[in-house]
Amino acid sequence: MVTAAPNSSVQNDAGAKIAIVVVHLNKNPSYSKYLCNNCGAKAFRWAGQCYTCGERNTIVETPKPTYEYHKTSWLSSNTESPVELSEISLEHTPRIRLRSGELNRVLGGGLVKGSLVLLGGDPGIGKSTLLLQMCNDISSNVSPVLYISGEESVQQIRSRADRLQIDGHSLHVLAETDMTSILHHMDRLKPSLVVIDSIQSVAISEMPSGPGTINQVRESALSILRWTKKHDVPSIVTGHVTKEGNLAGPKVLEHIVDVVLYLEGDNLNPVRLLRCEKNRYGSTNELGVLEMLEIGLTDVSNPSKLTLSTMDRDRIGSAVVPVMEGTRPMLVEVQALTSPSYLPTPRRVANGVDMSRLLMIIAVLSKRAGISIGGQDIIVNVVGGFRAPEPMADLAIALALTSSIKNTPIANATGALGEIGLAGELRGNETMAKRLSELKQIGFKYCIGPEFKGMPVETTDSIELMATSSLKEAIKMALPRVG
Repeated sequence: MVTAAPNSSVQNDAGAKIAIVVVHLNKNPSYSKYLCNNCGAKAFRWAGQCYTCGERNTIVETPKPTYEYHKTSWLSSNTESPVELSEISLEHTPRIRLRSGELNRVLGGGLVKGSLVLLGGDPGIGKSTLLLQMCNDISSNVSPVLYISGEESVQQIRSRADRLQIDGHSLHVLAETDMTSILHHMDRLKPSLVVIDSIQSVAISEMPSGPGTINQVRESALSILRWTKKHDVPSIVTGHVTKEGNLAGPKVLEHIVDVVLYLEGDNLNPVRLLRCEKNRYGSTNELGVLEMLEIGLTDVSNPSKLTLSTMDRDRIGSAVVPVMEGTRPMLVEVQALTSPSYLPTPRRVANGVDMSRLLMIIAVLSKRAGISIGGQDIIVNVVGGFRAPEPMADLAIALALTSSIKNTPIANATGALGEIGLAGELRGNETMAKRLSELKQIGFKYCIGPEFKGMPVETTDSIELMATSSLKEAIKMALPRVG
């Protein structure tokens, strides 16, 4: 808005009077800005694609708020001013242990009091089932637990509880989407655990935007975070997942929470994998393996036996490698399929392995081992939805590729592990002892890999390590009929 001061003037050298116009730039109350629903980036105007994250149709117009949403601080009075770090008393707070050992492993030993956990996963993968079982574990100790659902009625929750054989004592359920009402019930009940399913379904009534928008998701998560830190009570919220497999909503949501978990799997396969992408209280390398049964999700005590239960040891293009998932070794099956390519550029498909390492292995096989593989369409897959991205899986990938192109199976009861260098050499690391022990427990008698100094004698006695420093020699050991 432009306004002028009519009586203001100056006189120039010629004696003429020049009026001075005073311009006032008033903020337009109808001003609006544009935000990306995926990453939260700002834009000057609407666009079909976000210039920050590259997602399409995520730029939305956000009007200027006409309300004042007062946030109550969760900080206690003794931390309102800076405190010297050495003067802060650190009291040992035990974690809340759950019945599921796999959950405790991924969380770093159990739920931490005052932590906010975000659980993501595809629709129907079992997020609500897992959370209801966690609530039952804690409520069984006569500790009140509050389960809030913005997508289901209390009757639907009770129906699932009956199927999971959950009695529901001390487990309080609430079907609510208003964040103010939810906080009121949390203050009144004072639960030992709060679960909100999902964060995209709740909203703050004072805000004009609808549930699931960037402002609603962010402010709702911050409200839960303040309450969680103030009352020292763990809270778990679920998040929707996009078709790309990422958590829907702004990326700032992952920075707000303390722990980010992903529940992965196939609806046609009962195995579920629980991965940790962020953990302020533990490692992010641990993997939880669960199985969906009629009574809910149960722990898989020995994931290696589960992954190799249907494996034919004489299968062509298949190799077994022990990979490290945190502190636990796990056997996975790497499969490779090669066929002559009729395209100008042969196809390369990698599922569960790193594409850049696969291209490096193909080049080393062709240059250092004399395996003509450049003109082949190549597909590499890790069975069961597991991953083998680490360098120690290089030799297993190379042997699976060679087995496929030579149409010859790898020697029976033989595993493989080792990192491949550009010169065709093999390298090991300090985790080889744990990996060899896992191979022995499953029934493998031999393992092809590099010689590693400092290997315990009891490890080499339990399984025969066919040590070599050359990829070419390793291929001769694994495929004796190739020569």
